[in-house]
Amino acid sequence: MKKLIVVCIFAFLTLGVSAQDKKIDVKKGDVFKIASPSGQEFKHINFPKKNFIIKRGGIANDKLVYGEEVIVTSVALTKDGSTEIRLKPKDGGKFYNAIRSVKVDFEDAIQTGELKVL
Repeated sequence: MKKLIVVCIFAFLTLGVSAQDKKIDVKKGDVFKIASPSGQEFKHINFPKKNFIIKRGGIANDKLVYGEEVIVTSVALTKDGSTEIRLKPKDGGKFYNAIRSVKVDFEDAIQTGELKVL
């Protein structure tokens, strides 16, 4: 009886680990949502620094991009095997009222929760 319980627990844990390693395929035209960063700044969505946004006439407030739906405009594989994508706002506007598109380290942004699947 104890062996059966141990086997069931092991099977459950093995299935749980494999479900977490599920890879998300991304292609041009996919829609995602920007979430708040895990720290104070975005680490995997490569927004420019605040002074650059201000110089371009934008508003350097991260709350402007939280919850914004974005479209994938290009997908590229880097030399180290990770996926780099370029995003633009779904509504056709600009990030911070100044930036048309940004590069994103896709797997890292999904893993940290900066980017959410719709």
